[in-house]
Amino acid sequence: MTVLEDVQSFLVTISPAAACDDCIADKLGLTVRQHANHKTRELEYKPGFVRRKDICSICSGDKKVIRYVV
Repeated sequence: MTVLEDVQSFLVTISPAAACDDCIADKLGLTVRQHANHKTRELEYKPGFVRRKDICSICSGDKKVIRYVV
């Protein structure tokens, strides 16, 4: 699987919860947070994905998060 597929799969699994780039990077074992950021910016333009400032369901931080909504 590619990193993009891993991020997408993770978000579908935790749906409808939202996650920030830091938590996505941590949960998927990515060494660089920017890698998660790059992939979430790609996903925000795909159907079903919403990226905006909100509360992360994992760390409770008020920051940019992404979620998958059906």
